[in-house]
Amino acid sequence: MKKQKPSNPSNSRRDFLKGATTAAAGFYLVPRHVLGGPGFTAPSDKIIVAGIGAGGKGQSDINEMHKSGLAEIGYLCDVDDRRAATSRERFPKAKYYKDFRDMLEKEHKHIDAVTVSTPDHNHAVQAMAAMQLGKHVYVQKPLTHDIYEARMLTQAAEKYKVVTQMGNQGSSGDGVRRMMEWYNAGLIGEATKVSCWTNRPVWPQGIKWPEKSIAPPTELDWDLWLGTAPHREYVDNLVPFNWRGWWDYGTGALGDMACHIMEPPFRVLGLGYPSEAECSVGSVYVGEFDRGYFPDGCPPSSHVTLKFKNPGKKDIEFHWMDGGIQPARPEELGPNEQMGDGGNGVIIEGTKGKMMCSTYGINPKLLPTSREDGDKVPKTIPRVENGDNGHYAQWVRACVAGHGSKEFNELSSPFSIAGPLTESVLMGNLAIRSYDIRTPREKGGYDYPGRGIKLVWDGPNMKVTNFDEANQFVRRKYRGDWSLGV
Repeated sequence: MKKQKPSNPSNSRRDFLKGATTAAAGFYLVPRHVLGGPGFTAPSDKIIVAGIGAGGKGQSDINEMHKSGLAEIGYLCDVDDRRAATSRERFPKAKYYKDFRDMLEKEHKHIDAVTVSTPDHNHAVQAMAAMQLGKHVYVQKPLTHDIYEARMLTQAAEKYKVVTQMGNQGSSGDGVRRMMEWYNAGLIGEATKVSCWTNRPVWPQGIKWPEKSIAPPTELDWDLWLGTAPHREYVDNLVPFNWRGWWDYGTGALGDMACHIMEPPFRVLGLGYPSEAECSVGSVYVGEFDRGYFPDGCPPSSHVTLKFKNPGKKDIEFHWMDGGIQPARPEELGPNEQMGDGGNGVIIEGTKGKMMCSTYGINPKLLPTSREDGDKVPKTIPRVENGDNGHYAQWVRACVAGHGSKEFNELSSPFSIAGPLTESVLMGNLAIRSYDIRTPREKGGYDYPGRGIKLVWDGPNMKVTNFDEANQFVRRKYRGDWSLGV
């Protein structure tokens, strides 16, 4: 991809607006909001946003940015005209592109910030291209498809001094902050074990790649949709949703939901990189004693166990379960009390007690739920205005204020936090994908050396130290001339 010299177009435009205002007012400097009247937001106090991915989640992301009152949607980009139709109708003045590279090359001087709401496999190249131009970025979860990509985006955010946020809105909610206050007050003692679970996938997984290819819809640029992924012929029932179950594009149930569900314990306990990972996965049998082998796709269910070092204390055992698998019900929970929200949840076990929450960290509870000491813990952690619903506006305000501002330092999920969280999430997928590595035997059949072992992880160096074959999944090879540009 062609790289542009980093710039700060918002500053040049604001300088122009300030100069124009000063000239019009003679020697009297009148605040712009006074000229506009009550409730007026000056153009110099707004950002121009370009949306990469304008349909589905992209549509809602763009709408939420606009609702903040501090963002104008100036540009839209989507490889599928069908998906972009509603956003184009709502923002008719926004210029439309299919290729984000064309948009950034031609319009970067007029863009302040970029939202990335596309399939996982293209997040990193799109976000990096924007950051290299000095643009603030909001990227949907998971931050990236690969561990390496997450590390590179985290470093780039600091290098280019841009405002960043991942789309795990629960990180702006009151629930996770209340759990932090309880934990800091010692209500459950020292954490020893975490259990997270989800009922996803809610799309097909553990199946064979479709044998029949068809012509892509005329409104869809299939080659652009593939982006960094290997070339395949178009198949039905992949776009716009079910790509999540295929490794070339998605990151499975773990990638889809763990940035929401793992985030509360990750923040409450101040976790860093895991030190090891192991897993078991659900099987699909295509015949009697004939286990299906579908390495292109994610399994129907999985149970991942991570270990996190806790200096001077016992390691924290961290469990992730998907596909409907759930942990054992805590004894402290009544027989008719719901665990989590039923399909998803988190339980943190400590030396003195336990606490539980639902998806996004909502409905935090101490166990047993009859405990009243939680009400006595003071609220010491600042809340985000409108909680998880304020996640978007929080980022927009930080973009207006700039890198290093008070608003910047209050962000819930900047890449400095979202990057390591995403790496931990994807470490689970490293174990899951290693499960299907196989080598042929001389006399027929296969060995599966990645099964029944644990992966020992060197986080700072992004490397599995005891099973080198797993490292192929740390950083995938992009198709053709696609590149992160680092």
